[in-house]
Amino acid sequence: MFNLVLFGPPGSGKGTQSDKLVASYGLIHLSTGNLLRKEIADQTPLGLSAKSYIDSGKLVPDQVVIGMVDSFFDQHIGAKGFLFDGFPRTVAQAQALDELLTKKNTAISLVVALEVSEEELVKRLLQRGQTSGRSDDTDESVIRKRFAVYTQETSPVAEHYRLSGKFRSIAGEGSIDSIFAGICAQIDANS
Repeated sequence: MFNLVLFGPPGSGKGTQSDKLVASYGLIHLSTGNLLRKEIADQTPLGLSAKSYIDSGKLVPDQVVIGMVDSFFDQHIGAKGFLFDGFPRTVAQAQALDELLTKKNTAISLVVALEVSEEELVKRLLQRGQTSGRSDDTDESVIRKRFAVYTQETSPVAEHYRLSGKFRSIAGEGSIDSIFAGICAQIDANS
């Protein structure tokens, strides 16, 4: 089983690249945001627990998120592998995910980070904000704050995977196809 974590700040192209990677490698796309919304919509015990935190303005605890990931894995037994999109975001989540995957007799195979300059991200997100309807994509100061939070949160996670030799960083600027080729080169060299 090949399990890939795709990192990148907001606007780095994770969504675009995820779609291409899923199609090319037959991976199951695992977005914790999508999982949260589905569990809440389905009113599962995990979803109801998550909703209670969200409704009170709190972050959903890691154990609830990991529980959802565990459930998602169980629903996709026999998968070739998973593409983790923007998760884990903290070292605690990375450690919990590592433990869960060990119980499932698998592990993270590779972590690829899309490196994009702050100025390029601001430009991309302001462009996206013209059509996305997302208010957080229309305010440059909010975009810069999101970039700072991403950098602060994920740097320790990158180090966690760097220590295990699984972390690769690639240029996230250029054409969609050239970035995709860079990701594929890392996957092919590490699978």
